Amino acid sequence: MALDIPRIKALCFDVDGTLSDTDDLYAQKIVDLLPRFLFRNPMQTARRLVMWVEAPGNALLGFADRIGIDDEMTAVIDWLNRHRPHPMKKFLLVPGVDEMLAQLQGRYPMAVVSARDEKSTLRFLNQFDLCKYFDVIVTGLSAPHTKPYPDPILLAAQKMRVQPAECLMIGDTTVDIRAGKAAGAQALGVLCGFGEEPELRQLGADLILKTTSEVTELFDSDKPYAIRG
Repeated sequence: MALDIPRIKALCFDVDGTLSDTDDLYAQKIVDLLPRFLFRNPMQTARRLVMWVEAPGNALLGFADRIGIDDEMTAVIDWLNRHRPHPMKKFLLVPGVDEMLAQLQGRYPMAVVSARDEKSTLRFLNQFDLCKYFDVIVTGLSAPHTKPYPDPILLAAQKMRVQPAECLMIGDTTVDIRAGKAAGAQALGVLCGFGEEPELRQLGADLILKTTSEVTELFDSDKPYAIRG
């Protein structure tokens, strides 16, 4: 698959694993506790365990995909995202994200589309002074349902005054890919978070990049945007 670049009129970014980095220091502590003879890839296992703690909905959907109950699990994930407490932690920024957003600002309207609650989403954005880059911020309670339902992307598109099909959903998990495709948008997977390439491709990612900072390279350097009335 490949992106249809001319079709893209707006960008939607997930937060956890896409803008906010996973805590590799935390994962390394877990790796040190894992018996090597049981795990072929200890760091991958440790990152999966971090995901279970910080984003249980994403982990559950990945498991559900493998055993064929993904439709039922979607409702469970929606409930989890709305009702579970989010940990109060110090956020990390994916390397290069600030520079990437600065280069794209003014060329496309941009939205945050996160399953996190508004308070923790804004806490992350404010910690790194990222709010200035985004035209729209959609969080876990902004729309009737959260990702992997399409509702948050449909809402972001409406607020940016573009069609959902003109959006590019950028995220690191199958939850993001599912939501993007369900909304009729294109979906771009990044490997700097919790997701892995085979599962992102299986769910229909149009393109996969190693990290979010590479998004800039997809677009012409001087393409302006205008929010249509």
